[in-house]
Formats: sequence, C-alpha cells, structure tokens
Amino acid sequence: MSLEGTRIGFAVSGSFCTFKKAFAQAERLRDMGARLTPVMSFNAAGLDTRFGKAADNLSRLEEICGSKAILTLEQAEPIGPKAMFDLFIIAPCTATTMGKLAGAIYDTPVTLGAKSHLRGERPVLIALSTNDALSASAANIGKLLRLRDYYFVPFGMDDAEGKPRSLTADLARLPEAAEAALAGRQLPLIARQVG
Repeated sequence: MSLEGTRIGFAVSGSFCTFKKAFAQAERLRDMGARLTPVMSFNAAGLDTRFGKAADNLSRLEEICGSKAILTLEQAEPIGPKAMFDLFIIAPCTATTMGKLAGAIYDTPVTLGAKSHLRGERPVLIALSTNDALSASAANIGKLLRLRDYYFVPFGMDDAEGKPRSLTADLARLPEAAEAALAGRQLPLIARQVG
C-alpha cells in the first residue's frame, strides 16, 4: 500500500517532549506523498514550554504540512461532514486527549476533529505518549482499543527505570501503522523499549 495522495489530518496534542519526533514523522508521511493538514489542540498551539515556543511549533508544523492548521472548534467541526481526510492521526496523543476521546468529550480541535472524522467510519490512528499509561490512563487506553475505527501505533516503555508507568509510541513505525489503519488492520501493539 502507498500513502501517495492519502489525505491525512495530522493532529498534535500537548506532549511537548515528543514534538520533534512527531514532526519528523509528519515529514516522512509528506515525503511518501501524503497530503497533510495540521490540527492542534489549544495547549499544543498555545503554550510555550522548555521544548519550544508555541508560535515556532505552529509555524514548523504548517511548513511541513504545507497548509494552515486547524486551531478552533469551528474549523474542526466540518472535518467529517466534508470527508476532509482518509486518516486522522493524533501524534503525540496525551493521556488527557485519550481520556476525552474515551469519555466522549469533544472540547478541543483534536478531539472534535477525531469525533467528526469518525462519523464517516474512517480510521483514527493514535500515537500515545503518557507517563501514566500503566496506571490511571490504562482504562482509557483499554476502552479505545475496543472501539471501532481506532488504531494505535505500536508502543513501549521509554524509561523503564525512571518512569515505570510510562509508555510512548514507537514513532518510527507511524507510516507502517498508518498504512495498516487505512487497510483496517491493527499492528501488533507492543514494541520493545522505545527511546
């Protein structure tokens, strides 16, 4: 399967330490011929952190994707009705975003974009990144794994000694996971340690 011409909503939530790796994968998808539109949560688009300034992150993602980002609820709502994307990727996807999706709370451009996209029974691919995946967030991850049209990038521990409850997606496998999701397949979930 090829990603040539595939329309992808590339959504980013606030796991700021993961932005560099996620943006590199957006570049890979673009170079494989995918047509990307960035979508950012309010926090991802608006917070300056030790990992970079919000304006720089927004500008960089828009440059990679070659289009303006979806940054408001009003911009995200038509994603489903207009069948804007073949695939909606959330990379990185925080525990908060997964919790909202699992609880049917659609109050950010990323969560509303995913919900709108799902109305057309199109796939949503999650690249999780959270320090509490093996504690408080485990139930939400489990719920999403059981829901139709949700797929996950394989994930593993990123620091078993320092963060024993933390999991992160193996972002190097994002293009492979995207192809699988478009074909209705879930790759084996567990990666070796990710780092």
